[in-house]
Amino acid sequence: MTHVLKITDLHVAVGDKPILRGVNLTINHGETHALMGPNGSGKSTLGLAIMGHPGYTVTSGSIELDGKDVLAMEPDERAREGIFMAFQRPMAIPGVKMADFLRHATTNIRRPDRKEGEELIPMREFRKELKEKMAHLRMDTEFARRYVNDGFSGGEMKRAEILQLAMLQPKFAILDETDSGLDADAVRLASESIAEIGQQKMGLLIITHHDKLLVHNPPQFTHVMLGGRLVETGGRELADELHQHGYDRIRKSYPDAEALNQEMLAEEADAAV
Repeated sequence: MTHVLKITDLHVAVGDKPILRGVNLTINHGETHALMGPNGSGKSTLGLAIMGHPGYTVTSGSIELDGKDVLAMEPDERAREGIFMAFQRPMAIPGVKMADFLRHATTNIRRPDRKEGEELIPMREFRKELKEKMAHLRMDTEFARRYVNDGFSGGEMKRAEILQLAMLQPKFAILDETDSGLDADAVRLASESIAEIGQQKMGLLIITHHDKLLVHNPPQFTHVMLGGRLVETGGRELADELHQHGYDRIRKSYPDAEALNQEMLAEEADAAV
């Protein structure tokens, strides 16, 4: 079966402030999509809305996974159905070891009908797979004994999420600024790891400002968001253009969307005061 994540005329607000204004996007299993755009354009909002973050209200439109209504699902149901998101700033979970967290999460993905308290993946089987995946990602096995994101550096948080991606093998993965805050070597390693884990094995939506993660993950589709709208779609060549020349052409080509983007940035600045 070919899995499909379909977003239709999606409108999303935070409080009474509209952020997304009619987003349409279809991602097929095995495809890599890049979502690019200037600061404040709504890129991260799309990922958070797909995952069901309670701070983001879908005011109209639909999200479907293989024909199922994603908006009717709780966030944990969406994860069980095979949607994964790597966050810019993942939450720390003191007292919960990476290995224990991954064993529960992996069991829930592979056995979506499992009830709390029912048996997990056998420990021997899980440890073998985890050790193989960590070796593949060139990670020290000691990492699995640490508490989830507790005291992690920015690079360690990103590597932890890539390890989750490797173990969970979701149908669709949303990677939100996975390259932010990383040095050149860490970005290269992250890009290579994502390519080895994800290419043609899942649908990828890579949210990014630039093309560092795209070196090993060339997108079949590049989408540009401005003012909460997808204003332009192309191939890898569009990502290359934006990396080389920035967003001046986009801003000039879509003045209405640019005006909305400036309004959103001003509101964000006012809220931060």
